[in-house]
Amino acid sequence: MLVEIVIFLLTFVLAYFYYTYYRIHKFLRQKGVKFIPGLPVYGNALESMNNRKHVIDEIVEIYNAFPNERYVAYIEASTPIILIRDPELIKAITVKNFDYFVDHRQFFPEVDIFGMSVFGMKGDRWRDMRTTLSPAFTGSKMRLMLPSLVEVAGYTVDYLKGKVNLMILEHAGEEINVDDLIRRYTNDVIASVAFGLQVNSYKDKDNEFFRVGRDLFKFTYWQYCVMFLYAQAPFIAKMLRLKMFTGKGVTFLREIVVSTMEYREKNNVERPDMIQLLMEASKGTLKASQVNNEDNVGFAAVEEELKPQGQTRKWEMDDLVAQVFLFFTAGFETTASSLVLCIHELALNVEIQEKLYEEIKIFKNTNDLTYESIGKLKYLDCVLNETLRKWSAAIIMDRECIKPYELPPPHEGGKPYRLNPGDLVYNMVNAIHLDSKYYPEPMKFNPERFSDENKHNIAPFTFMPFGMGPRNCIGSRLALMEFKVLLFNLILNFKIVKTENTSTTLRLKPEGFLIKMDKGTFVKFEQRQ
Repeated sequence: MLVEIVIFLLTFVLAYFYYTYYRIHKFLRQKGVKFIPGLPVYGNALESMNNRKHVIDEIVEIYNAFPNERYVAYIEASTPIILIRDPELIKAITVKNFDYFVDHRQFFPEVDIFGMSVFGMKGDRWRDMRTTLSPAFTGSKMRLMLPSLVEVAGYTVDYLKGKVNLMILEHAGEEINVDDLIRRYTNDVIASVAFGLQVNSYKDKDNEFFRVGRDLFKFTYWQYCVMFLYAQAPFIAKMLRLKMFTGKGVTFLREIVVSTMEYREKNNVERPDMIQLLMEASKGTLKASQVNNEDNVGFAAVEEELKPQGQTRKWEMDDLVAQVFLFFTAGFETTASSLVLCIHELALNVEIQEKLYEEIKIFKNTNDLTYESIGKLKYLDCVLNETLRKWSAAIIMDRECIKPYELPPPHEGGKPYRLNPGDLVYNMVNAIHLDSKYYPEPMKFNPERFSDENKHNIAPFTFMPFGMGPRNCIGSRLALMEFKVLLFNLILNFKIVKTENTSTTLRLKPEGFLIKMDKGTFVKFEQRQ
């Protein structure tokens, strides 16, 4: 009997996917939207779902297949998604007509800690949380956090100097696993600026904070299944109240937040970190300072576009914990990925590295590294921007349509396309960043694209590493500071030298959404005289 039930269910599921497969193809042809035919069950995502190709590479292939279209279709399993190729249309969706596209698609359940974060929230709840948090990410607040970043970067430099001295004594070189090195830096930064904890992951290599961060990004097969179910069958996933993030890691982070808030409240303790800012935000006492002309942390920084409306919402403890969890995950992994790839590129491009060193050396002779002075490092900003162009962690700006909206025809002579509530669009980021129409020789690492002489050539809505519009990345200034403080200290003290294990064929590891080199990043650090 059990076998018969299993056979029936499998037959039903397969029949459903075959039916959906043909229905989607027929629908897109009728609408005149170009697409590459997919496979039943997988759609266009066969290779990424089987970890044979990174999802970026799959999407870029479809983007490149139809160079004259304003938008095309990407079939993700049984869901048709409109890929927006045209920068003007991206502007319309993310800025001009934002009220039609307020929400992200639901990758994470609302009952999950990530779903409760400002990234996962929807509608008015998202708007209220965003305006509550915005004052915490202004330049004036970031200025207070810079000393913590400098301190943690010092841990990194001291660790590498110790490694270099040991290599000299042993008359041998040692490669450094940059993935591990940088994730220890971003771990210690987020421990300090978000949680108010002093952690040195180079000395205490197996500290609990680092283990929690590392383990959170080792996605299990179960977590991938939950994410797939929320994307393809959200009704079933919600009914079952499935969660992606549970267990010791979440409990550990929650206990830190709750105990820290209680201690500070009781003892009237204040510290310039995210927990302090959230405590103020929850009381409605956090106010944004006016941004001045010295607030020049980088070309890639995005501005806040929402204004407070009415009374501040009263947030529960779990809401605040969810925001700190988001800062932790974004600060630990996303920033680390881009930093690692920047170091990889500098190892391969020695002339760029030396030009950057010359700028930093001259700067160091007359300046201290402060929030006000960091904008003077023009070439450092160029190097960082080129990294974020070529290896953006953003991938796409996903949006869910919340009320009927008509897209203009995908090409001359075509028909408009009507989006209905629940329909999804992916506004392209990486694909546009790698489009030779906007960036000649897109795979060449060329920081000069972002020099003062050239950056006016960058067309609007073709450089979007932190997103665009009201739903952009709230932490862009903190991320840019985190990048620049570490690179400043690394390049000032060390030459980054490639080895035989430094891959020259740059290919992304075909695993989930994370941006990592397929064979890792290994270099040597030689101390400068």
